[in-house]
Amino acid sequence: MEISRESIFVSALRSFCRMFFAVVGILLAVFLCSMAYSFISGSSLVEQKTTMNILPDASGNRDMVSITAPAILQLNIHGVIGEPTALDTETVENILLESRTGLLVNDRVKGILIHFNTPGGTVVDSDNIYRMLLDYKARYKVPIYAYVDGLCASGGMYISSSAEKIYSSPSSLIGSVGVIIGPFFNIYDSLGKIGVQTKTVTKGIDKDAMSPFRPWKKDEDEFFQSIVNYYYNRFVQIVTSARPNLDKEKLINVYGAHVFDPVKAEEYGYIDKANASRSEALIDLLKEAKIDPSQPYQVVELEPRHDWISQLVRGENNLLAGKIEHKFDLGQPKIRDQFAYLYQPE
Repeated sequence: MEISRESIFVSALRSFCRMFFAVVGILLAVFLCSMAYSFISGSSLVEQKTTMNILPDASGNRDMVSITAPAILQLNIHGVIGEPTALDTETVENILLESRTGLLVNDRVKGILIHFNTPGGTVVDSDNIYRMLLDYKARYKVPIYAYVDGLCASGGMYISSSAEKIYSSPSSLIGSVGVIIGPFFNIYDSLGKIGVQTKTVTKGIDKDAMSPFRPWKKDEDEFFQSIVNYYYNRFVQIVTSARPNLDKEKLINVYGAHVFDPVKAEEYGYIDKANASRSEALIDLLKEAKIDPSQPYQVVELEPRHDWISQLVRGENNLLAGKIEHKFDLGQPKIRDQFAYLYQPE
């Protein structure tokens, strides 16, 4: 019996051709997907930044109703406020803008239910989201209610000041009206012990304020304290104006930046109704928005889109761009170096 032997060259050539055509096939598939995506997104002048999900109504139903039926937008404030691409100013701005477009066009959204489970976050993002909600409420004449299911602390309380009423589940915590930045560390003495010297070149008084690489000057933190005081006074004014049953003097001198259970929070004036369900808050919101709960209505959320095809078209996909990011997570929020309305017990 004669056995046919293939040369190494022919075998290598065959393997190369197989791999080549496999790669070409993959690239062709990606190209076709990209073209399809461009065609679909091209039907709109502005690329949509969110995806709509249907949520349970007050009766627990998630059925799709007529696109002419009124809708309630549930805005989720979950996690640390100011986390990039998750819950920052741009994210909420996109949600509010797109709540007037697509399937929600023609003023379908008749009210907003803010759903809270947050320790707070940056001063800037908390204030921006609060003011955007006030503007939305005034522009479109819609009521805003809030429901706490877990935690509504610090920046969450700030944003909740845009709501007419605040409800809370039995196991939630509410409060923490205060401002924080830091902690700051000083390693000057430790560096000296191991023979390390540092120098920072600056221009401008206290440009390197609170630098960890030199001895701190007396009262060096006064500049930061003045800013913290400003943000705190604004926080107190906003929350006590929005919640008239919350005594301003007691908030400053007694309640401080503590958090409270729902019963205490209602007693002190932080919220309007303790031990409530989401359905209770939703039904009251429907009545305020003049929507008959017995008639069809839709509860929706708009979540940020994470579209790999869009990233691919724009060349933003790290893996295909040959970039791999290594991250070491210490469990700290990314906003820790900013002024924050943040509840973060040590």
